[in-house]
Parts: sequence; C-alpha cells; structure tokens
Amino acid sequence: MSKTIADVLQNKSGIRLDIACGANKQGPDWVGIDIQKLPGVDIVHDIETYPWPLPDSCALISVASHIVEHINPAKFGFINFMNEIWRITKPGGQLAIATPYAGSLGYFQDPTHVNPCNEVTWSYFDPEDVRTGGQLYKIYQPKPWKIVHCSFSTSGQLEVILEKRKELKNDSKR
Repeated sequence: MSKTIADVLQNKSGIRLDIACGANKQGPDWVGIDIQKLPGVDIVHDIETYPWPLPDSCALISVASHIVEHINPAKFGFINFMNEIWRITKPGGQLAIATPYAGSLGYFQDPTHVNPCNEVTWSYFDPEDVRTGGQLYKIYQPKPWKIVHCSFSTSGQLEVILEKRKELKNDSKR
C-alpha cells in the first residue's frame, strides 16, 4: 500500500524533500517533487508554480541538486522559488543546494541554465551574513536564511547549506 504525503506528515515530524528529483530520488524515505511523472516522483508539480501542494513548515530538510541553475530569475523568479522552500521548511530546517559554479564550463555547457550562482549569491538571502554585513539582503529582503556552509570551485561545483531563520518583522511580502 502506497502512503500519501498526508500519511507521511501525520506519522513523522516532517518530511525530507528532494526538489526536482527526476528518477534519482535521494531514497525511499524521501518525498520527491518533479514536473515529470517518473519512478520515485511522489508529487508531480511545476516547481516554478506557487504555492507547491505542500503545507507550511512540513520539511525537515530539502535537497535541490542541480535545479537552481534552471530557475528563471526574471521577475523575482529565483527569489520566489527560495521563498517557497522557506515556506515549507520547518523553523531551523535546512536546504542543501548543489549547482555548477557560475561561469564554469559545467554551467555554460547546458543551454537550459539561466540562473548563475556563486558564493556571494547566498548573501542576498542571509540578513546576518558576515561577509556583507547583511547589506545584500536589504536589496530584495526575501524570506531569511542562514548560510551554514558554502564550498565551491570556480571551475566546478558550488554546494551550500542554508538554514531557515525566523521571519524578520520588516520582511517583504514576496
């Protein structure tokens, strides 16, 4: 008998979400969301259409492996994407992202890559980022994340772990 997302949420303190999992979901105890109905995909949904069919604060951890570079940044598209993950993440929950480093051959080789990210990109989401003193966050004021880890190679991959911060009183309504 296959479990529904509601069953998983009811029986656990939260889900582990694999965003744009394709046919390679992290594992059987993960919930996979993807635009295509493939083996392992539990929720078929266009992740650039909001809201996602998930309740607020349901995810303990989310993984976005090789998808953020495909999110259209125009008209706050990437910020809306990040805000949606923030919405479904439990307070203190984490988001792990892997993406080709902006400007690397891995980024440029794929004609569907439209959103280049580097180590400073995440400063726009962290109001207390020590590198920028929170100044980049003030530009767009998305839902707040904390940069927990960031590693990269300018000729290869970028990996970042973000943790959901409490919403700030002056956060924008995006």
